[in-house]
Amino acid sequence: MKSWDAIIIGGGIIGLSLAISLRKEGVRVLLVERGEPGREASWAAAGMLAGGGSEIPEALRPLASESARIYPEFVRELEDESGMKVDLRSQGTILISRTAHFPESAERLSLEKLSSIEPAVSASLLREFMQARAPVLAGQGSRALSGSTPEKSVAYLDERSVDPRALVSAAAKAARHRQVDISSGTEVKEVLVSQGRATGVRTDRTSYSAAVVINCAGAWSGRIAPQNFPVRPVKGQMLALVGGPSLRHVVRSDEVYLVPRGDKRIVVGSTLEDVGYNKQVEVDTIQHLFQAARELVPGLAKSKKHEDWAGLRPATPDGLPILGETSTKEYFLAGGHYRDGILLAPITAQVMTALVLRKTSTYDLSPFSTFRFA
Repeated sequence: MKSWDAIIIGGGIIGLSLAISLRKEGVRVLLVERGEPGREASWAAAGMLAGGGSEIPEALRPLASESARIYPEFVRELEDESGMKVDLRSQGTILISRTAHFPESAERLSLEKLSSIEPAVSASLLREFMQARAPVLAGQGSRALSGSTPEKSVAYLDERSVDPRALVSAAAKAARHRQVDISSGTEVKEVLVSQGRATGVRTDRTSYSAAVVINCAGAWSGRIAPQNFPVRPVKGQMLALVGGPSLRHVVRSDEVYLVPRGDKRIVVGSTLEDVGYNKQVEVDTIQHLFQAARELVPGLAKSKKHEDWAGLRPATPDGLPILGETSTKEYFLAGGHYRDGILLAPITAQVMTALVLRKTSTYDLSPFSTFRFA
């Protein structure tokens, strides 16, 4: 029978990235995925790589910042090994907010500056300004004004975005190129334990043996016996539009965000719903997102809905991922990445590889310990 050194539970971008990283170290890896690799939260994500964003918890910022920094090299390696193109974009993000709670690294923009880099967004804010102050002139147009509207402030943030679907497809192919064995369509029910150590996994079909088990099962990582971890699913509904204005930048407002893709789609998101494992898409919710997108960029009124979907983000009670060994020896968990799984994939692969191989890590992982919820 074939044997492995490590079994990874879960074939999202976290599991795939870790499998590739371990293979680079000569570890024989089996990845077990309940469905098709990369088709859950990774497939549903928007792909904003906000490594320096104020929404990143403080304890997580060192990891997030480093992961954002190494992302181009991470993508280049996946492209080289898979032969596939990953849509990594470096045009940055335009932030529009009534509260103006921008990261310190954000550059404040005037309407005049905004009009030179993203005319479709500038035109919307200009119309808003004119309608509030001179309704008679609103329909006649005007030169871009030097300041933002009093209701909204605008800033620019130098960050990247990536197409998660292209990313996980490349990662799956790169993993196979690296001779990672992948078992799809089979769900892990239990981690096998003998004398306090992990010895493999039992699935709904069979059992597999290995000296190390790493749980990367996303929103399902807390449901695998014999241990329970406080990871719960948070639903997000999204849609993609085609046929509207061509945006260069990610655009984020207080209500909605727009993420352009290289194939001219614009991804619109997203909701945050604590509804368990319900992935149903609701017509009213999608329409609300579409309306918010049109209010942000009126030119999108001419666009058409290309697709809608829902994904389940893996959340923890304190908003931090769980990274480390469990109370069972040689059983590790890399989960609970919530909205940052795509961003944190390269750094998670690095730190978890170091942990599994008992190497010294350059990062303090104590805030992410599996024992903090004991």
